Amino acid sequence: MQTQIIIAIDGPAGAGKSTIARALASALGFVYVDTGAMYRAVALRAERANGDLSDEASMAVCARESVIELLPGNRVVLDGEDVTEAIRTPGIAQAASKVSALGGVRRAMVALQRKLAEANSVVMEGRDIGTVVFPDAQVKIFLDASPEVRAARRVLELRQKGFDADPGQIAAEIRERDHRDSNRAEAPLTRAPGACYVDTSAMTVVQVVETLLRLVREKTGKEAQS
Repeated sequence: MQTQIIIAIDGPAGAGKSTIARALASALGFVYVDTGAMYRAVALRAERANGDLSDEASMAVCARESVIELLPGNRVVLDGEDVTEAIRTPGIAQAASKVSALGGVRRAMVALQRKLAEANSVVMEGRDIGTVVFPDAQVKIFLDASPEVRAARRVLELRQKGFDADPGQIAAEIRERDHRDSNRAEAPLTRAPGACYVDTSAMTVVQVVETLLRLVREKTGKEAQS
């Protein structure tokens, strides 16, 4: 009998998934799983090896051989090396979007993601959590926001990290990523059956988290920690 609670959060880039999922997991005392970081780690390993990001066979091997750990404090370790900062560059973000479209890579990561939830209640966010990884999750949420808001958030995020960010270029990258995520053959981005749709365009982080906590309470009876 399953005793763990799984909260699956999906949505496009810039919808606020990582920020909201971290805050929700903290409020509930659950483990936060950033699946995007896992794909970024695979992309980083591939780029360091000068791998062909379009070669599914070699990328699948890269994914299977990658030893990825998600540690407290949102730290990401790849093959024993802390790569938390290295995977957050714009270049790795674009590379991760490409390798995550490959079926062999996704299957390797899905196996790892399911393993992470075997012994813990989790808040897991990504693109196919409610549709593929955990279609039977007790709580499924699809976070969204307008393309303009998502692009503006990404520009702000990059500038705060010290990266140059051209709004026009970022908007184009968002559109490209939306198209790639929604049209890939393997696990395309889509709203899972039964998922609650939440548009975060005009909401603060606190408002979104409060909304999701109400959903979790309604569906599972689980309250936020005091």
